[in-house]
Amino acid sequence: MFTDLVLASAHHVLVFGLAAIIAMEAVIVRPDMSGGSARLLSRIDAYYGAAAALVLLIGIARVLFGLKGWEAYVYNWAFWLKMLAFAVVGLLSIRPTMQIRKWRKNADEDAFTPLAEDVAKVRGYILAQIGVFTLIPVLAATMARYGY
Repeated sequence: MFTDLVLASAHHVLVFGLAAIIAMEAVIVRPDMSGGSARLLSRIDAYYGAAAALVLLIGIARVLFGLKGWEAYVYNWAFWLKMLAFAVVGLLSIRPTMQIRKWRKNADEDAFTPLAEDVAKVRGYILAQIGVFTLIPVLAATMARYGY
Protein backbone atom coordinates (compact mmCIF):
# COMPACT_ATOMS: atom_id res chain seq x y z
CA MET A 1 0.00 0.00 0.00
CA PHE A 2 2.86 2.39 0.82
CA THR A 3 4.54 1.64 -2.52
CA ASP A 4 1.34 2.56 -4.33
CA LEU A 5 1.14 5.85 -2.41
CA VAL A 6 4.75 6.74 -3.20
CA LEU A 7 4.39 5.87 -6.89
CA ALA A 8 1.08 7.74 -7.25
CA SER A 9 2.44 10.80 -5.45
CA ALA A 10 5.63 10.89 -7.50
CA HIS A 11 3.65 10.41 -10.71
CA HIS A 12 1.28 13.27 -9.91
CA VAL A 13 4.02 15.67 -8.80
CA LEU A 14 5.98 14.96 -11.98
CA VAL A 15 2.93 15.46 -14.20
CA PHE A 16 2.25 18.84 -12.55
CA GLY A 17 5.93 19.68 -13.01
CA LEU A 18 5.69 18.75 -16.67
CA ALA A 19 2.71 21.10 -17.06
CA ALA A 20 4.69 23.89 -15.40
CA ILE A 21 7.66 23.31 -17.70
CA ILE A 22 5.49 23.47 -20.82
CA ALA A 23 3.98 26.71 -19.51
CA MET A 24 7.47 28.16 -18.89
CA GLU A 25 8.45 27.34 -22.45
CA ALA A 26 5.32 29.08 -23.75
CA VAL A 27 6.23 32.20 -21.77
CA ILE A 28 9.88 32.29 -22.87
CA VAL A 29 9.38 31.62 -26.59
CA ARG A 30 8.74 35.04 -28.10
CA PRO A 31 10.22 37.13 -30.91
CA ASP A 32 12.26 39.35 -28.58
CA MET A 33 14.15 36.42 -27.05
CA SER A 34 17.73 37.16 -26.10
CA GLY A 35 20.70 34.83 -26.02
CA GLY A 36 20.16 34.47 -22.27
CA SER A 37 16.55 33.49 -22.87
CA ALA A 38 17.63 30.90 -25.43
CA ARG A 39 20.15 29.40 -23.00
CA LEU A 40 17.52 29.28 -20.25
CA LEU A 41 15.02 27.75 -22.67
CA SER A 42 17.55 25.09 -23.59
CA ARG A 43 17.98 24.10 -19.92
CA ILE A 44 14.23 24.10 -19.34
CA ASP A 45 13.72 21.93 -22.42
CA ALA A 46 16.27 19.44 -21.05
CA TYR A 47 14.28 19.31 -17.79
CA TYR A 48 11.16 18.75 -19.88
CA GLY A 49 12.67 15.66 -21.47
CA ALA A 50 13.91 14.33 -18.15
CA ALA A 51 10.55 14.92 -16.44
CA ALA A 52 8.68 13.24 -19.30
CA ALA A 53 10.97 10.20 -19.06
CA LEU A 54 10.41 10.01 -15.30
CA VAL A 55 6.63 10.31 -15.73
CA LEU A 56 6.76 7.40 -18.14
CA LEU A 57 9.01 5.25 -15.92
CA ILE A 58 7.00 5.87 -12.77
CA GLY A 59 3.78 5.33 -14.71
CA ILE A 60 5.07 1.92 -15.82
CA ALA A 61 5.99 1.17 -12.21
CA ARG A 62 2.43 2.08 -11.15
CA VAL A 63 1.01 -0.33 -13.69
CA LEU A 64 3.33 -3.14 -12.59
CA PHE A 65 3.48 -2.57 -8.82
CA GLY A 66 0.38 -0.51 -7.98
CA LEU A 67 -2.55 -1.78 -5.93
CA LYS A 68 -4.95 -1.92 -8.86
CA GLY A 69 -2.88 -4.44 -10.78
CA TRP A 70 -1.92 -4.25 -14.43
CA GLU A 71 -5.31 -5.55 -15.59
CA ALA A 72 -7.02 -2.40 -14.33
CA TYR A 73 -4.89 -0.45 -16.79
CA VAL A 74 -4.48 -2.57 -19.89
CA TYR A 75 -8.20 -3.28 -20.19
CA ASN A 76 -9.22 0.33 -19.61
CA TRP A 77 -9.99 2.27 -22.80
CA ALA A 78 -9.34 5.64 -21.08
CA PHE A 79 -5.83 4.46 -20.11
CA TRP A 80 -4.97 3.86 -23.76
CA LEU A 81 -6.38 7.23 -24.80
CA LYS A 82 -4.28 8.82 -22.05
CA MET A 83 -1.19 7.01 -23.36
CA LEU A 84 -2.01 8.20 -26.87
CA ALA A 85 -2.32 11.79 -25.65
CA PHE A 86 1.03 11.49 -23.85
CA ALA A 87 2.63 10.11 -27.03
CA VAL A 88 1.16 12.93 -29.13
CA VAL A 89 2.55 15.51 -26.68
CA GLY A 90 5.93 13.80 -26.98
CA LEU A 91 5.80 13.86 -30.77
CA LEU A 92 4.76 17.52 -30.75
CA SER A 93 7.80 18.33 -28.61
CA ILE A 94 10.37 17.06 -31.14
CA ARG A 95 10.32 20.04 -33.53
CA PRO A 96 10.56 22.66 -30.76
CA THR A 97 13.44 20.78 -29.13
CA MET A 98 15.32 20.68 -32.43
CA GLN A 99 14.81 24.43 -32.95
CA ILE A 100 15.71 25.24 -29.34
CA ARG A 101 19.00 23.38 -29.81
CA LYS A 102 19.73 25.49 -32.91
CA TRP A 103 18.92 28.65 -30.99
CA ARG A 104 21.20 27.53 -28.16
CA LYS A 105 24.11 27.14 -30.58
CA ASN A 106 23.58 30.71 -31.79
CA ALA A 107 22.71 32.18 -28.39
CA ASP A 108 26.25 33.27 -27.65
CA GLU A 109 26.32 35.64 -30.63
CA ASP A 110 26.04 39.29 -29.67
CA ALA A 111 23.03 40.04 -31.82
CA PHE A 112 21.06 36.82 -31.35
CA THR A 113 17.47 37.23 -32.47
CA PRO A 114 15.46 34.24 -33.62
CA LEU A 115 13.53 34.52 -36.85
CA ALA A 116 9.92 35.51 -36.22
CA GLU A 117 8.66 32.60 -38.34
CA ASP A 118 10.72 30.11 -36.29
CA VAL A 119 9.36 31.57 -33.05
CA ALA A 120 5.80 31.35 -34.40
CA LYS A 121 6.28 27.70 -35.39
CA VAL A 122 7.81 26.69 -32.07
CA ARG A 123 5.14 28.60 -30.16
CA GLY A 124 2.44 26.87 -32.21
CA TYR A 125 3.85 23.45 -31.34
CA ILE A 126 4.10 24.38 -27.67
CA LEU A 127 0.49 25.59 -27.61
CA ALA A 128 -0.59 22.37 -29.35
CA GLN A 129 1.26 20.42 -26.65
CA ILE A 130 -0.61 22.36 -23.99
CA GLY A 131 -3.92 21.62 -25.70
CA VAL A 132 -3.31 17.89 -25.92
CA PHE A 133 -1.69 17.78 -22.45
CA THR A 134 -4.93 19.18 -21.03
CA LEU A 135 -6.66 15.97 -22.06
CA ILE A 136 -4.37 13.84 -19.88
CA PRO A 137 -5.88 14.70 -16.45
CA VAL A 138 -9.37 14.48 -17.94
CA LEU A 139 -8.57 10.98 -19.19
CA ALA A 140 -6.97 10.08 -15.84
CA ALA A 141 -10.18 11.05 -14.06
CA THR A 142 -12.18 9.08 -16.64
CA MET A 143 -9.88 6.11 -16.08
CA ALA A 144 -10.51 6.20 -12.34
CA ARG A 145 -14.26 6.21 -12.80
CA TYR A 146 -14.83 3.92 -15.75
CA GLY A 147 -12.94 0.67 -15.80
CA TYR A 148 -12.85 -2.11 -18.30
